[in-house]
Amino acid sequence: MAHPVAEANDKSVFGSLSPSEFYAHHSVSHDSEYITNSRGLKLFTQWWIPLPPREVIGTVAVVHGFTGESSWLVQLTAVHLSKAGFATCAIDHQGHGFSDRLDGFDLHIPDINPVLDDCISFFDSFRTRFPPSLPSFMYSESLGGAIALLINLRDSGRPYDGIVLNGAMCGISAKFKPPWPLENFLWLAAAVVPTWRVVPTRGNIPGRSFKVEWKRRLALASPRRIVGRPRAATALELLRICRELQGKFEEVEIPFLIVHGGDDVICDPACVEELYRRAASKDKTLKIYPDLWHQLVGEADEDVELVFGDIVEWLKTRAQRAASYQAVAGGGERS
Repeated sequence: MAHPVAEANDKSVFGSLSPSEFYAHHSVSHDSEYITNSRGLKLFTQWWIPLPPREVIGTVAVVHGFTGESSWLVQLTAVHLSKAGFATCAIDHQGHGFSDRLDGFDLHIPDINPVLDDCISFFDSFRTRFPPSLPSFMYSESLGGAIALLINLRDSGRPYDGIVLNGAMCGISAKFKPPWPLENFLWLAAAVVPTWRVVPTRGNIPGRSFKVEWKRRLALASPRRIVGRPRAATALELLRICRELQGKFEEVEIPFLIVHGGDDVICDPACVEELYRRAASKDKTLKIYPDLWHQLVGEADEDVELVFGDIVEWLKTRAQRAASYQAVAGGGERS
């Protein structure tokens, strides 16, 4: 099953098709709505459902990364998962995509906890549309990986059956983070002017994430893509999140699959290797792909098929396993 990115071009994720033609071609339905969170921000949400006769075998909540959105390249992966039998949903974080900006500033996340609340609220509401016995998973990219782990570490509400961590932000690479001594004084900039784009990084995110040139152009072609220096308070929070996660690796018990580029200079592969070693999960899989970059969908077609083939196989196997367990247990609702 080929990933839909093979049909895109450097201007549109839908290639030569209209959005409605694209969804019909892939036999999925699509819908969207705005929700309003407790802070009064309107957040964009959307979902993709496999069309009959394909059976829904599980749900997947997609968590995009910093500077990302649910309607561009991440959408292609959502459609790919839906084609595999998963009812798939996604939300644009505050300051990203079609969602409102906090205090009017794009890409501004001075505190990750409200973002976790937004994800939990929407993902839980989406899962209530399906029988509680249906297996549920999370698929995450970059910062989304940190968000997915933090959600599951909260240990509240209905548990997930597993998470996929694609290029997860468990640690920002020294090859990309602000150079010393600025990193050590970031707290001061964040306190004085939290929204100031003062933080330099060693290159821009798309330029160091997408190896294939036309896919890099496609990433930048999104009308909602924002390329700029991280804001001081946001950069400080991203570094804090990494430290928090690294202190809690032993608490991770959920089944997970890590897929990570060996040449990722945005999110350090060594940090997900440490997560794999220290996590208490009894079902954990680590796949580091040599020579691949941060955005695995931005690689050559054969590498994309390898990575996302591994992802779909992992999800399907766990969905079947969870369904079998439910059948043996009598199909009762999980606590």
